[in-house]
Amino acid sequence: MKKNYVYVIAPLAGLLVFSGFYLRYSAHYEERVAAIKKHDREVLQAKLDTETLNRLKAANEAKDAQDRRKAEKLAKEQKDAEDSARREKAVQSRNKAIRDADKLAAQTKRLAKELDDEKSQMATIAEDKKRSAAELTFLGEYVKKSEANTRALLASLDKIADADKKWDQAVKDAALAAKTKKQ
Repeated sequence: MKKNYVYVIAPLAGLLVFSGFYLRYSAHYEERVAAIKKHDREVLQAKLDTETLNRLKAANEAKDAQDRRKAEKLAKEQKDAEDSARREKAVQSRNKAIRDADKLAAQTKRLAKELDDEKSQMATIAEDKKRSAAELTFLGEYVKKSEANTRALLASLDKIADADKKWDQAVKDAALAAKTKKQ
């Protein structure tokens, strides 16, 4: 039977040792499990709190980024509007400058043509003035010649008139002499 005791004593000893360990650990098992669960809950809660804080931080950063993008978009739109207005104003100024340049070019051409016309008129007037001066000189000489001619003709007429008077006197004298001879 000795062999039979081994089969019973060994498991009993093992059972006693196991019971000692079991009782030792079973008394605190609920507390350890509760502590482990509590620790797991605390870790999970800390993790959730961290995630919540990170989400809140991310949401705030996203809100800030969105506000920043809105502000940048508004600034860009305002800048684009100002650039567009400035470009439009520059285009209008350029068009006005082109119109003014065209107007001034046309006015310059017109004034150049008028200047050429005036120069040709001045040349014509100068030629007329020279012709008039030459004509005046000619007429002055003609008048002098004509007055000299008139004086010469008057002198000739005076001589003719004197000769006619002398002729008439001679005819009267001859008629008187003939009358006196006849008598």
